Amino acid sequence: MIDKFDEKNLKVDNEELNNICDECKEEDESVTQNLILMGFKLCESCRISKTIFPV
Repeated sequence: MIDKFDEKNLKVDNEELNNICDECKEEDESVTQNLILMGFKLCESCRISKTIFPV
């Protein structure tokens, strides 16, 4: 049985998995994958640039 608290948490989780990169604001499938693996909402391009130029 799902109560109102669980429904609110499900809505927040769905908003986090929207595939939009926090850096470049573009939609990419790799954003959700990187969020699960590393905890950051970055696309592959931004992740590589952050790895090479960590500022």
